[in-house]
Amino acid sequence: MMKKSVLVLMGLMMMGFIAKAQDDYNVISTAVPSMIIAPDARSAGMGDIGVSTSPDVYSMHWNSAKYAFIEDDFSIGLAYTPWLRKLVPDMNIAYLAAAKRMSPRSTIAASLRYFNLGDINFRGTNNEDLGTYRPNEFAIDVCYSRKLGDYFSAAVAGRFIYSDITQGQGNYTTPAWSVAADVSVYYQRPVNLGNIDGDFSWGVSITNMGSKMSYSNANSRTDFIPTNLRLGPSLKLNIDEFNSLAFAVDFNKLLVPTPDPADSTHAWQDYSMIEGMIKSFYEAPGGFSEKMKEITIGIGAEYWYNNVFAVRAGFFHESKMKGNRRYLTFGAGLRYNVFAIDVSYLVPVNNTATSGTNPLEGTLRFNLAFNINKWGSNTKLERVD
Repeated sequence: MMKKSVLVLMGLMMMGFIAKAQDDYNVISTAVPSMIIAPDARSAGMGDIGVSTSPDVYSMHWNSAKYAFIEDDFSIGLAYTPWLRKLVPDMNIAYLAAAKRMSPRSTIAASLRYFNLGDINFRGTNNEDLGTYRPNEFAIDVCYSRKLGDYFSAAVAGRFIYSDITQGQGNYTTPAWSVAADVSVYYQRPVNLGNIDGDFSWGVSITNMGSKMSYSNANSRTDFIPTNLRLGPSLKLNIDEFNSLAFAVDFNKLLVPTPDPADSTHAWQDYSMIEGMIKSFYEAPGGFSEKMKEITIGIGAEYWYNNVFAVRAGFFHESKMKGNRRYLTFGAGLRYNVFAIDVSYLVPVNNTATSGTNPLEGTLRFNLAFNINKWGSNTKLERVD
């Protein structure tokens, strides 16, 4: 009972209680859903996108192959998100990332994600007080990114995930853990559009390919982690010496089996990680139309003035059948010398059926970064017409 209650709670938190009850409602649930929450304010301000945007220290979450094109010799960043504060006043996500260029063609990076679910009072079967605990999850990542040509790079990343959402309460509950990997590629090439120079990029990443997780030592049931496919293009236009404008689109799909509400045996839960990834492309109760609804879309834009001040906006869309997250995002950034600060704000465009509000409303993200540029022009691409 304890395990099921906590898992249901987390699932609802991640969906934001947004989806309305309907006959075709069929959300894909996984363990550690916090792993797919945007950790940084820059990408969050652009509609939760980042697979092909210009690289920064937070690229690990979006596409670690971008690190090979990062212009700074060393970068370190800290991001903080007060998460779903309308539901839990002390829930938050902290994200620490660092990247170090090893040569003009290769970069190593690491990150730490910590998700604090806040103080939660656990109750027993007879509603007895079991105490107040602070469930949490964390993930540690490392990656190696390398240019394979003047315009193309690839990366591999390893990840250790640890989730302690039961704090040892309940019969046979235990912390869960997983080891996962990411693979990604990134393409960035200067282009010329009439009188305007720019950069065209695209990226593809598959993240969180790893072992399933179990929160109980009493049975063999395991849960998929949120293996995710992300791809999309971006275009940056250097309007003049002081002004630039970039547009980007991300398409996402969980590579996890679609549950079948009519299957009481829950057979999809017995698939291996590889089987689940393969079947995620074609097996669903609603057929191909349901599979298409599992794709989420993020669209964003970013304007820079003199590479010092930025404003951002974006939109994120998810099918009603698969969670119904739909929101506008806004953000701003400031660069001064080696320091950078970003902030973003989320505005839902739909509310829950019961309360008339949305728990994602007012979500703020903040991040700070420290960048040391040693390589300078050695890391920049030669422009071709």
